[in-house]
Amino acid sequence: MAIEVGSVVEGKVTRITNFGAFVELEDDKAGLIHISEVANEYVSNVEDFLHEGEIVQAKVVSIDANGKVALSLKRMKAQTVQDTDKPARAANKPKPNKKLSASFEDKLSKFLKDSDERLTDLKRKTDSKRGGRGSRRSD
Repeated sequence: MAIEVGSVVEGKVTRITNFGAFVELEDDKAGLIHISEVANEYVSNVEDFLHEGEIVQAKVVSIDANGKVALSLKRMKAQTVQDTDKPARAANKPKPNKKLSASFEDKLSKFLKDSDERLTDLKRKTDSKRGGRGSRRSD
């Protein structure tokens, strides 16, 4: 089977460097999984995710004129997640609900009312600490 961009290939991790991992592919070819293509999260050390001798499946991202093969584990996982999640996302999609906006309005009104009550209490307590006469300023 020929290696083509977009295809999924299987290979053995032969060497890990600080910038990625080299993978031995079929037909005595090698590919590189760059550190940015290892996982969807920040990768500071490739060895936290891959180990020499490990068999991996990766997606072919590109093949340059010299025959260098760029591979990605991240895009492989993203494709798998998208394929399996599509039906679940459509089924779990929330339906528009007018009660939701009314509920928000109710919550906002309650919040404003509570805030006014608390502010009134605070003013009352502050005034009582000043001697009960309110502000000392004269307008």
